[in-house]
Amino acid sequence: MKFVYFFGNGFAEGNGSMKDILGGKGAGLAEMALAKIPVPPGFTISAEVCDYYYKNNKTYPPNLKEEVEQNLKRLEEATGKKFGDKNNPLLVSVRSGAKISMPGMMDTILNLGLNDETVIGLAKSTNNERFALDSYRRFIQMFGDVAVGIDKELFEDKIKEIKKKENVKFDHEISIEGLKWLIKEYKKIYDLAGKSFPQDPFKQLWIAIDAVFNSWMNKRAIDYRRINKIKDSDLLGTAVSVVSMVFGNMGDDSGTGVAFTRDPSTGEKKRYGEFLVNAQGEDVVAGIRNPYPLEQLKQISQEAYDELLKIFDILEAHYKDMQDVEFTVERKKLYMLQTRSAKRTAKAAVKVAKDMVEEGLITKEEAISRISTDQIDQLLHPSFDEKAKKSAKLIAKGLGASPGAASGKVVFSAQKAEEIGQSEPVILVRHETSAEDVAGMAASVGILTAQGGRTSHAAVVARGMGKSAVVGCEEISIDYKNLQFSANGTVVKELDTISIDGSTGEVFLGEVKTIKPSGLDKDLAQILQWADEVSRMYVRANADTPQDAKVALEFGAKGIGLCRTEHMFFAPDRINTVREMIVSKDTQTRQKALDKLMPMQKEDFKALFRTMKGLEVTIRLIDPPLHEFLPQTDSAIEEVARNLNISVDELKDTIKNLHEFNPMLGHRGCRLTITYPEIAIMQTKAIILAALELKQEGIECIPEIMIPLVGIDEEIKYLKNIIKQTADELIHQKNTSLTYLVGTMIEIPRACTVADEIAKEADFFSFGTNDLTQMTFGFSRDDAGRFLFDYLAKGILKEDPFKTIDTKGVGTLMKMAVEKGKIANKNLRLGICGEHGGDPESIEFVHSIGLDYVSCSPYRVPVARLACAQATINKKADKD
Repeated sequence: MKFVYFFGNGFAEGNGSMKDILGGKGAGLAEMALAKIPVPPGFTISAEVCDYYYKNNKTYPPNLKEEVEQNLKRLEEATGKKFGDKNNPLLVSVRSGAKISMPGMMDTILNLGLNDETVIGLAKSTNNERFALDSYRRFIQMFGDVAVGIDKELFEDKIKEIKKKENVKFDHEISIEGLKWLIKEYKKIYDLAGKSFPQDPFKQLWIAIDAVFNSWMNKRAIDYRRINKIKDSDLLGTAVSVVSMVFGNMGDDSGTGVAFTRDPSTGEKKRYGEFLVNAQGEDVVAGIRNPYPLEQLKQISQEAYDELLKIFDILEAHYKDMQDVEFTVERKKLYMLQTRSAKRTAKAAVKVAKDMVEEGLITKEEAISRISTDQIDQLLHPSFDEKAKKSAKLIAKGLGASPGAASGKVVFSAQKAEEIGQSEPVILVRHETSAEDVAGMAASVGILTAQGGRTSHAAVVARGMGKSAVVGCEEISIDYKNLQFSANGTVVKELDTISIDGSTGEVFLGEVKTIKPSGLDKDLAQILQWADEVSRMYVRANADTPQDAKVALEFGAKGIGLCRTEHMFFAPDRINTVREMIVSKDTQTRQKALDKLMPMQKEDFKALFRTMKGLEVTIRLIDPPLHEFLPQTDSAIEEVARNLNISVDELKDTIKNLHEFNPMLGHRGCRLTITYPEIAIMQTKAIILAALELKQEGIECIPEIMIPLVGIDEEIKYLKNIIKQTADELIHQKNTSLTYLVGTMIEIPRACTVADEIAKEADFFSFGTNDLTQMTFGFSRDDAGRFLFDYLAKGILKEDPFKTIDTKGVGTLMKMAVEKGKIANKNLRLGICGEHGGDPESIEFVHSIGLDYVSCSPYRVPVARLACAQATINKKADKD
C-alpha cells in the first residue's frame, strides 16, 4: 500500500481531488505542481498513516520509513541538495494538513535539517552567514517548542535580552555575533529542560513527523473540530507534507506573505494580502512586525508580483473559488507554499458566490451550496464586536435560544418593559415567560430567563419577534422582591445594563459594542431567489400579526404556515372579554362574550390576509388551556374581578377549577373546542367573514383552518363538521363562493399511527414538532433544559431534540404519518410549523420524507429558504 506521494517540478503523484488522504495542503501543492505553478518540491505522508498511528498504539506501518527515505532521495535529486550534507544541505519544512482546513490548530516546523555542521555549509552555499544563523536559531526555537515541548517563553526571553543588549527592535536586526550567542543560549535551554538538541537531521525529521501526527489530538485541534462541528469520523486525520525550504529571510530581495484572491471581509474582487521583507512565514502569523500591503511586493520584484497576480487568476479559474495563498520570494524568485479555499465573512461569502455565478465560474447550485445557513443567520442578526466581547465581564451562560446580540437595562416585569422600552433598550429578565408577557417582550431588545428550553415560550416568541434570547440560564437567581438577580457572585439590580448573546447563551455585565447586520441586501436577495428556483419545498412563516407578516414577506416567505389565534386574545382591548367568556357559567353568557370577540378577530384576520396579498394563510384554532388567560397574583385577581364585575372569590374558584396538574396534556387544543364548540364557531366565522369581505375588495385568499392536538379521527370529524357547516352557511348567505381548507396539526404520537384515518378528513397535515417531540420523549420542553446539558455532554443524545428533529424516534413517527396520510389522501398537503421548521438539519430530514413546505419564525425565513434549496441539491447529488 502506498503511503507517500511526491510532487514538484511540474510532476505530482497526487492531485487536488485527494484531500481525504493528502489533506488540503498536500492536495493543493500537488495540484499546483501539475498546473506548472512554482512550488518547492516535496512529498506528503498520507493521512492514512495518521489513522494507522492512532489505531496501532502510535506506531507506523512497516514500510513507511523505507518509503520516506526513497522520497527524500527523490527530493535531493529534484533540488540538487543533500539532506544532512555539510556543504550544500537540503532543509525542509514539516507541515500538517487535514482534509478540512484547521488554520493554526496543528503543528509546523521550518528549517529542519540544520545542525552545527550544516549551518556552516548553508552559510557558504548561500554566501550569507547571517541568513544561515538566523535560520538555525529559528529552527532550534521552533523545534524545541513544537516537537520537544519546551516553553517557548524561555526562547523569547533570550531574544528580548539580545535585542535589548544590541539596542535593536526587530529580530532581523540582530547581528551575526548576537545570533551566535542566541544559538548557544538556546542549546542551554534544552540542557536545563533535561533534553538534548538532536544533531542528526534524520532523527530531527522523525521527531517532527511524530509531533505533527500527535498534534492531531492536541486540545486546540480537538476544540476546533468540536466548535466547528467537524466529525472525527469524517476524517482519517492529518497528512504530513515534507517540503524543501525556500527562504524569505535571505535579505532585502526576499520576503514572505499571505494573500487572498478577493477581499475576505467584503468579497470584492480585489487582491488582498500582506507580506514582510526578509522574513519567514511564522513572522507574518506572529504579528511581531507590521507587514506591508501586497502592492509593495513590486519593490522587491516586479516580476514576482506580476507572476503572483497571474497565479491568482489561474487558481480561481482552476478551483472555481476564492483562494487563500501563502508565498515566499527567495532572491526575487516566487514560490507558492499553499493554496486553499479562503475563510471569509458571511457578507463576503454571499458576494463571492453571487459574483462567481455572474462571472461564469460556478453554477447557481454551486453558489447555493457554498453558503452556510450559519452565515445567513449572521447577516440577519446583530452580533457583538469580538474584541469588545473578549474584554467584557462574563457573568453567566444559558441556552442560546434566539440569535443576535442585545444590550439593555434590566427589567423584571413585562409592564416595566412596556413603560420604558419605548424610550430606551431594555432586557426582560424572568424565571420564565408566559403569553401575558408578550407585550413586554415586544418592547424589549432581548429576553433572559432562568428556566425553559429552546422551544419554551420565551424562545419561540423571541425568535418570532427577531429578539435575542438566552433561556434556561440556571446560573442566575432572581429576587423579584428586591428587583435584582445574582449570578456567580455578581448582583445585578433593575435598570443596571447587561448584554446577552442569543447565539452562544452568554450574559455579560454592562454594554458590549455590537455590529449591526447588513440585512437582506441585493447580493443575498439574489442568492435566495436562485435558492427558491432550485427548491422543491417552499417556505412559509409563523406569524400572528400584520407586522410579523410584513417581516416575513420582506424575507421571502410564500405564506403563513401558523397563525396562533390565542396571541390575539391578549391585546388590551379584548383580554377582559376573553376572561368574561372563561368565567361564564352557561352557554348563553359565554356566547355574548364570544359575540363581542368575533368582530375583533375578524379584523385581525382581515389585516393579516390583506398584508399577505392572497398568499396561503394557515390559522390555528385556540390551543392553550384557558387558565393561561387568567391572572395569577392576588393584586391582578382583584383588578380583573373588579373589571368583570364579579367577586374575588368567584374568580379564584374559576382559577382553581381550571387548574391542571399537567396542562400541556390537559384541556387544550381540539379538546377545548369539543367541550365549547361555540369557540370554534366564533373563530370560523371570523376567518370566513374576513376572507369574504376581502374578496369584495378584490383580494382573493384561501383560508386554511387548522385544528390543533388531534389524536383521534373522530375529533377532526366532529370539529370539521362544525367548521364546514358554519363556513358554508356564511358563504351561502353572501351568495358567493370561497375555497377554504380544513386540516390538522400532527403533534400527538397517536395521530402519526392513525394518520390514514385522520387524512380522510384533512386537507393538510402540519407537523407541530415541539409537542410531538415532547410527547414522544416524555420530556417537558420547558424543563428539559435542566438535564439536557448532561445528556449532550455525556453523549446520551447527540443533538438537543428540541433544536434538531430526532430522526430515529420522532422522525420515524413523522415518516409513518406522511406515508399513511398520502395513501389515504393523495392530495394531502404536508408541512411543518414547529420550531424545527427553521433548523437546517431538520429541513434536510423533512425534505427526505416528502413534506411540501416548512414554516418558521419570520427572521428564520432566509435561513430556511437556503436550507430547502440545499436539501434539494443534496438529494439530487445522492441520486446521481
